[in-house]
Amino acid sequence: MLDGAGPQPLRVAIAAIAPCSMSGAGPVIDTLRLANEIDGNALYAWQVLSPDGRDVALGGGAWLKAQAAFGADTECDWLIVLGEGFQALGGQRAFLQALARVAAATPLVSGIHHGVWWLASAGLLDGHRVAVNWDIAQQFTEQFEHCIVSQQIFETGRDRATCCGGQATADFMLNMIARHHSRELAERIADALGMPVLRSGDERQRIPYVTAPGERHPRLNDALQLMEANIEEPLATDEIAALSGISRRQLERLFKQYLGAMPAKYYLNLRLIKARTQLQRSSQSVVQISLACGFASAAHFSNAYREKFGVTPREERRNWIERNAG
Repeated sequence: MLDGAGPQPLRVAIAAIAPCSMSGAGPVIDTLRLANEIDGNALYAWQVLSPDGRDVALGGGAWLKAQAAFGADTECDWLIVLGEGFQALGGQRAFLQALARVAAATPLVSGIHHGVWWLASAGLLDGHRVAVNWDIAQQFTEQFEHCIVSQQIFETGRDRATCCGGQATADFMLNMIARHHSRELAERIADALGMPVLRSGDERQRIPYVTAPGERHPRLNDALQLMEANIEEPLATDEIAALSGISRRQLERLFKQYLGAMPAKYYLNLRLIKARTQLQRSSQSVVQISLACGFASAAHFSNAYREKFGVTPREERRNWIERNAG
């Protein structure tokens, strides 16, 4: 993993591959810029690169200025590949070869949204957990069988880190800044961006579920909205199914197919993630949080929390306070 404590700024190469958008590229650059401004030191030095060295169209007449072309001679400490769709590149084979060569000499390689597709195409994500955006998850799974597809908003490892894109991009970048430097700096950047809570990679993507491109699946959406709206007093699986207008068996099949978990397990994880945020961000007691997140007893809450996160709720809060002391 990178060491961000040294006097030299971390060199970040942002390989932007069309199609991109301002909402996709903006959080990457803004978080790095704010890290430098808020800390008062040049923590990061970045350059935007494109496959051919030309500026990248962002839509609506806007352009992302590229400083140079990405190539095998690109040198950096952190490579970020981002894009939001696929279109064939001229010289695509050479680009993938350059990706592989640069990655071999780079301590940390990241893909955001469709950037993971390019990294996987270069053989750089085999054996790694990969946060894949819902809209390409099925195709990605079929094409890259040696990758471990994750539905979480981002995944971070020692030398690989991936993000599903969208709103999660800012959370991902702030998580990485916290790893390089400090949680306090990440939170100050979040405040500057108007982000009330930093999400962790444990959170799953919120997905407009589909059974085929362009075909929405309203019943699953209905079930998820019911879960979100009933955290304090959880509904039984049969109730969720009935209110969603499908049978329990149909509901379980949808959850298993799209989320890889049964409804009750998904619901429990959703409540535990909400509890974790409250433990870290509120002054409520553990008992109050357990009740607010639908647990009948503090003991049940503690056991479920430890099983998921490896610590008890009280240990979670104590660890959080110690990490952020001073």
